[in-house]
Amino acid sequence: MKLILLGPPGAGKGTQAKRLEDKYGFVQLSTGDMLRAAVAAGTETGKKAEAIMARGELVPNEVVVGIIAERIEQPDVAKGYILDGFPRNVAQAEALDEMLKGKGTALDAVVELVVDDRILLQRIETRAAETVGGARADDNAEALKKRLAVYHEQTAPLSAYYKGKGRLKAVDGMKEMDEVTRQIEAALGL
Repeated sequence: MKLILLGPPGAGKGTQAKRLEDKYGFVQLSTGDMLRAAVAAGTETGKKAEAIMARGELVPNEVVVGIIAERIEQPDVAKGYILDGFPRNVAQAEALDEMLKGKGTALDAVVELVVDDRILLQRIETRAAETVGGARADDNAEALKKRLAVYHEQTAPLSAYYKGKGRLKAVDGMKEMDEVTRQIEAALGL
């Protein structure tokens, strides 16, 4: 199973990816972790990424896709993988599709966790208020509002992109955590 979990910050993508990983053996692939690992391993793509990051620049799509291409060849992803943090926009999705096509494969599905921004904001405010010792620096309503704005501008258009390819499966991300997991499993035929 090769899939992407799509949804705004705070929708529960990380929680659901971990549940799928634990139950089915799909590997959650974080692009940030993959970049750091490629740099540490000294791969050709990792060396390119290191030079770019050393200059304080964002790593371009083709380098990130190259790192994903290297990573999905590893034996631990034989059962499948869940992309985390990529793609973030349609250009990245197109680059990912081209790379996968070149390998003779494609994504099996893109699962979108459909949520209500207002309720996400309420959740983050409640969590921040209940956190002993203070919340994470980005775990507050103002930071979430900014992250949501970026998500709606750059990442939300992926819904239409993947729907047009027949790969999008929407689930109600506002349900209780176990119910969201059941919906995802049903959507994926697991």
